[in-house]
Amino acid sequence: MMDALGEPQGVLVLGGSSEIAIATVLALPRGRLRRVVLAGRPSPALDEAVATLNKAMIPGVEVMDFDASDTSQHADVVDRAFDGGDIDVALLAFGLLGDQAAAEADPDAAVEVATVNYTGAVSVGLRVAARLRQQGHGTLVVLSSVAGDRARRSNFVYGSTKAGLDAFAQGLGDALHGTGARVLIVRPGFVRTKMTTGLDEAPMTIDPQDVAKIIVTALRKGKETVYAPGPLRFVMAGLKSVPRPLFRKLPL
Repeated sequence: MMDALGEPQGVLVLGGSSEIAIATVLALPRGRLRRVVLAGRPSPALDEAVATLNKAMIPGVEVMDFDASDTSQHADVVDRAFDGGDIDVALLAFGLLGDQAAAEADPDAAVEVATVNYTGAVSVGLRVAARLRQQGHGTLVVLSSVAGDRARRSNFVYGSTKAGLDAFAQGLGDALHGTGARVLIVRPGFVRTKMTTGLDEAPMTIDPQDVAKIIVTALRKGKETVYAPGPLRFVMAGLKSVPRPLFRKLPL
């Protein structure tokens, strides 16, 4: 069980090759950390994540096959992760950015993004929440995005999936209130990862390690929602208030 100082014993990463999630595991206090489960599709990136944690002397690293789009396997993955020991922090860290032009030209490509980012998250998120409720403690960290605050013409397919995910996570957090379990929603802006390689950086671009520090601090303080970096909260509040005719003209 996570102690009063925010030190977890067990961590589950859904989307085991996520650079933000791995940076978060590395940033967590290690005094009581005994077990880290990386759930993801077999890949060189997942192998690299395991090697990174092993090199950092993170104890108890395990790997489980997990495909966000295959909801039929989610119950088994979650049960195996929790049956192996209590999970204090579960990071929902998978997602597809997709390509907006490709999604508009091929609706199947858009459906794939929606299936992974939203449907898969609902499927596994509810199952994790049920086990956290049963434990009576633990936090589900949901990596959302500022793209969900207001969908933009340049990436509205991705943005709409994050908007749905964010609304789901807020409701799930309310449903867990008073059970000892909770949800932390993280809304990063542009983060330098392999997924964003080649894209033009936006203002206030940060690295995975920066997001990780924000997540660890938020866990310790018991926060429900954080932006990464923090000032994006005010930027997005301003964008949400822009009238739609004017918003269409913005180079976003």
